[in-house]
Amino acid sequence: MLVRIAERSKMSFADAVAPFGLPIHLARAMLLLHNPAPMRELADHLACDRSYITSLADQLEERGLVARTQGEDRRVKLLALTEAGQNLRDQISGAVAEQSLVMRKLTDAQRHALAPLLERLLDGDTDDDGVSPGAC
Repeated sequence: MLVRIAERSKMSFADAVAPFGLPIHLARAMLLLHNPAPMRELADHLACDRSYITSLADQLEERGLVARTQGEDRRVKLLALTEAGQNLRDQISGAVAEQSLVMRKLTDAQRHALAPLLERLLDGDTDDDGVSPGAC
């Protein structure tokens, strides 16, 4: 049952982001960027290898959606949404919320009851390195 729900959620997400012309992996990254953040943090959130994030950042930067800046530690590169990136992220976020299986099929009370159960399923979903198995 969870696999079917996951597949439907993936399809719903793909349908929601399609009008924006972004590949799914870039749309997912956009939704995770809120403040200038280290690239390694995005890698951790997406459970991806850090070298993959460099390619992802290149693609977002080429589209004018993010800019790389230096953190306090000069060795750390931060990714920050540009104004165009912030606007697009907000549009994508709204479209995803409208298409969300959970938002469409469940009441507020049901969503509040489901959230802690899903969080419990996700707890401990990492290996010893803190990376989700099979990600990216």
